[in-house]
Amino acid sequence: LRKFEMKILLASPRGFCAGVNMAIESLDLTLTEFGAPVYVYHEIVHNQYVVESFKKKGAVFVDAIADVPEGSVLLFSAHGVSPEIRKMAADRNLNAIDATCPLVTKVHLEAVKYAREGYTIFLIGHEGHDEVIGTMGEAPESMVLVESVEDVAKLEVPDDAQVAYLTQTTLSVDDANRIIQALRARYKNLVNPPKEDICYATQNRQEAVRKIACDTDLCLVLGSQNSSNSQRLRELAGDTGKPAYLIDGKADLDSAWFEGVESVLVTAGASAPETVVQECLDWIVQKFGATVEPVIIRQENVSFPLPKKLRQLQA
Repeated sequence: LRKFEMKILLASPRGFCAGVNMAIESLDLTLTEFGAPVYVYHEIVHNQYVVESFKKKGAVFVDAIADVPEGSVLLFSAHGVSPEIRKMAADRNLNAIDATCPLVTKVHLEAVKYAREGYTIFLIGHEGHDEVIGTMGEAPESMVLVESVEDVAKLEVPDDAQVAYLTQTTLSVDDANRIIQALRARYKNLVNPPKEDICYATQNRQEAVRKIACDTDLCLVLGSQNSSNSQRLRELAGDTGKPAYLIDGKADLDSAWFEGVESVLVTAGASAPETVVQECLDWIVQKFGATVEPVIIRQENVSFPLPKKLRQLQA
């Protein structure tokens, strides 16, 4: 018998951000207006539940524009695409609808501006991530990817070069700041955009984990393995010395994790649906008689408009 009552500290904000909401709504509306199949370049958001549910509705996810039949409807995912991909879509006469998150678009525009002004741009981010590929595609000859503090020492850009930095929107704030400090130490004339690139939702979810994890025995982050912002939340929780797991849903939960545990932090990455969070909470409550205690770190009331093409359809 348990000698104590288990408590679930449910972090807020958690889960869907404004960009994910907009992208999901865009795909739903596109399927309604145009009918299946609707092609999507890359996963609409990095979450297996969301992707699978859209496959059932008739969305077809592709990693190459050549896989989209000419004249079809194509949605660009929340992570953004390069100008080259846009041109390929136009060449295939695709009806392209752009569901790129406006905060990613902001980084693309900064890349174009700095490249035009002759800067070498350090993009702080993770190689191979859809967002990084899209951003680097805006000015490939001007951009250098920097993944770690160690990378800064290896850069072959002269110390007195005209340099700027941008960041992937879903990074760990702490990791990004360490890399920025290393860049500043080496490049005295380093410039940056007036407003930082790491998105509000990424920062808010990290702040919640940082504040709540210390008071818990176990940390659970709902999100998929290929979700950068979810991975960062798990790392951040793990940095407190507590066991921390990134899980897609309740099927991944393991009873052994809860032995001797009095309090559990539950949060969700920006692309994880709330239904999946609730299923996990129900599982823990039913199995261990836990009580759920919401912990609100800050309020979010951001929303983004649908892509122009879809707004015109609704008009």
